Amino acid sequence: MNEEKIKVRVTETAQTIDVVVLSKRAERIEVVLGEGVHNVKCELTPTRNRRAYAGSVRGREIIYERSPEQVQADIDRVNPALRKSRRR
Repeated sequence: MNEEKIKVRVTETAQTIDVVVLSKRAERIEVVLGEGVHNVKCELTPTRNRRAYAGSVRGREIIYERSPEQVQADIDRVNPALRKSRRR
């Protein structure tokens, strides 16, 4: 299995960490921090100015510094078949 990892920044310490992506959509990114029994899931949502994604893990804020438009472009580039709408 090829898991996608992204770099997020912890705002309190300005440290960057790699996290594993569970699901990625323009309106929400679900990530996992840590490994094994000590892992923690987090949901990142776009900020008000739509320049980044923000979420909270155990009281600490983490930021993914890409806009929803950039994330959607990444998704379209990886799998162009998802881009086409499936109407019924």
